[in-house]
Amino acid sequence: MKKFYGMDTYVQSVGVVNDLEIDGFAIAVCQELDVELSRHRSRSFDEMEQWGDDLSSFDLIVALSPASQRRALELTRFFHLDVEYWPIMDPTGLGEDRETKITAYRQTRDQIIKELTARWGERRAL
Repeated sequence: MKKFYGMDTYVQSVGVVNDLEIDGFAIAVCQELDVELSRHRSRSFDEMEQWGDDLSSFDLIVALSPASQRRALELTRFFHLDVEYWPIMDPTGLGEDRETKITAYRQTRDQIIKELTARWGERRAL
């Protein structure tokens, strides 16, 4: 989101649970687009709130899995906050070798880009 649309919008990445480290395949396929994830750390919804991000200050949550959609809807039932679900393929566990795994991660990355473009238009030149 930040790479394609700039820093004018406040964006945070959060998951249902904290896996601590970002998957190496995700890092690799994002690096192909000059998106740096190697220093990124995942965090859960609970950690996000503990670290000072109040969900009520956001306008939109984009859930990429049914579990994250359920958790987002549960957490936001008292806020005027939209929750969208984008049915993105989960590439973890797909493929038998490095090449088929990286291909699955590229497909997921490209699905996310397609959804970003459909929601917010073509990426801006930054």
